[in-house]
Amino acid sequence: MIRIGVMGAGVIARFGHAPAILETPGLVLASVYDPSEESLAEFARTHPGVEVETFRDRDAFFASGISAVSVCSSAPAHLSNVREAAAHGLPVLCEKPLAMTDADIAAMIALMEEAHLPLVAAFCYRFSPVAQSIKHLIDQGAIGAVRAMRLVYNWNLHGKYSYENGERHENPYRAGRMLEGGPMVDCGVHQIDLARWWTGSEITDYTAHAAWVDEEYEAPSHMWLHADHESGCHSAIEMSFAYTHTAKEPVSLFTYDIIGTDGILHYDREGWKFEMRNGFETAHMPGSSEKNFVGMYHAWARALRTGDFHGLPNGRDGMVATRTARTATEECIARHRNSHKMGKP
Repeated sequence: MIRIGVMGAGVIARFGHAPAILETPGLVLASVYDPSEESLAEFARTHPGVEVETFRDRDAFFASGISAVSVCSSAPAHLSNVREAAAHGLPVLCEKPLAMTDADIAAMIALMEEAHLPLVAAFCYRFSPVAQSIKHLIDQGAIGAVRAMRLVYNWNLHGKYSYENGERHENPYRAGRMLEGGPMVDCGVHQIDLARWWTGSEITDYTAHAAWVDEEYEAPSHMWLHADHESGCHSAIEMSFAYTHTAKEPVSLFTYDIIGTDGILHYDREGWKFEMRNGFETAHMPGSSEKNFVGMYHAWARALRTGDFHGLPNGRDGMVATRTARTATEECIARHRNSHKMGKP
């Protein structure tokens, strides 16, 4: 059995990674590290009855007999976590965004390469049955050469406010994601990765625009990224944390539209609608969730057993997606700041 140690006991670890590890044959959720006693207690409440060692001391965590590490901490801690894992000779699966800066990601990749260890980026969207089907259909030429993609994820990130004892408080989870870079950095990296993976083509140029629905943050809460690929495809990616973020009854919008020379693919998470239309047929195919943590962990477990990590998103994939998302966000912030200096609204 492969003993997995999880670094970070927050929301993504509790509801994404831990359940997937527990559902994956051959993996054992052995240890969880977090410097926060409150976070570890919440982890235990979320998974009652699960026998797992918890640690606030990092050295004790790495001495607990683990075989590989899932880094689920906040992005600023990723480099430090990966450095420790590399020093202890442990493979790493790291949450997105890989780090706060390009230099930190490059350092993470170098540390793992020098230790001859695999670094896998946790792009769980790749492992969704829908994403896998799209990749297969594109590779088979079912819609011809892909020329345009529109990938949209507009949602409220669990709402701007939470209510306790009748008092309104800002949602700390949403606030944290805004402080780390906003929707394109936090969620858009998935769509950027999908666009590169589906087309098999690198991004050569891009432009970005943004809206500040939440004016108190430096990062925009709604963004658009337009990217050109070497293949001639253009990807339009729209990300929002402000869509119904103050609504009593919030909704979300999550769609993929892919236009090829011989047809289209369309996916809408609402109702799991997934279809292909080309010159031969209109095919209504089985839908699924947009993400698949269990599928990702099955693939990682197989790679850890065999040593074959081909097909898994690697550190470079994480670097390209994070760099594109963060640079685009920073360019939007700079324009926004300059427009205010010039007195523009």
